[in-house]
Amino acid sequence: MYTNGQRLYDDKHFMDHLDHEVPIQIYLDGKHKDIGFVERVSEHFVRVNNTYYNRSMYWFVSRPGY
Repeated sequence: MYTNGQRLYDDKHFMDHLDHEVPIQIYLDGKHKDIGFVERVSEHFVRVNNTYYNRSMYWFVSRPGY
C-alpha cells in the first residue's frame, strides 16, 4: 500500500489511511509535530488526535506499522 515515510498529499492518500487505519506523522518546518490516525479529511484540513492540521501548512507522511 504505502511505504514508511512516503509523503501524503492527495485526497486518496488520506482516505486510504483513514479507511485502513494506517497512522501518519505530521511535520511543520521539518520538525515532528504529531503522529496518529486520520479521523477526518477535508479539502483543506486533516484531523488527527482531535486536532485539525492545515494541509497547505503541514506535511504528512505514512507510518505503517507504527
